[in-house]
Amino acid sequence: MIPDHIDLPGSPWPILPPGVHLATLAEVETRFTSNSKRRVQFTGFIAALANLRGAGCRRAFLDGSFVTAKPRPGDYDACWDPTSVDRAFLDPVLLTFENNRAAQKAKYHGELFPSTIPADRAGTIFLDFFQVDRFTGAPKGIVAINLSADPMLQPTVTS
Repeated sequence: MIPDHIDLPGSPWPILPPGVHLATLAEVETRFTSNSKRRVQFTGFIAALANLRGAGCRRAFLDGSFVTAKPRPGDYDACWDPTSVDRAFLDPVLLTFENNRAAQKAKYHGELFPSTIPADRAGTIFLDFFQVDRFTGAPKGIVAINLSADPMLQPTVTS
């Protein structure tokens, strides 16, 4: 369940309270796709997650201004657990970080990183880095999605 946003003095928009909040993609859609720009970003996020799931990824984490109360976020930020991922099935764009992740933004409308790689010079991994507000340094929340069980990512059968 995604909790209500909280105000954090020094942060420009209300944010999620600290913690990793497990949610379904339907809950993310209901909560965060309030306009056409957010809808495009969400559609790109679903496409990226479908590829990750197909490569064996079991969990992803959603962050960035997309999960704040900012009306028109520029994109979303996400990271994914690489533990069981078979890179042979992974879209190479998801491992392309050049040019400020331009290829990812063009294809998926957001930025995605393996959760266990360093996000800064101090060596903070993305999973931890995403849980710190960049404006204040205070703890903040992110959304976790179980890719293995989410109904939006389940293969469909047609007859």
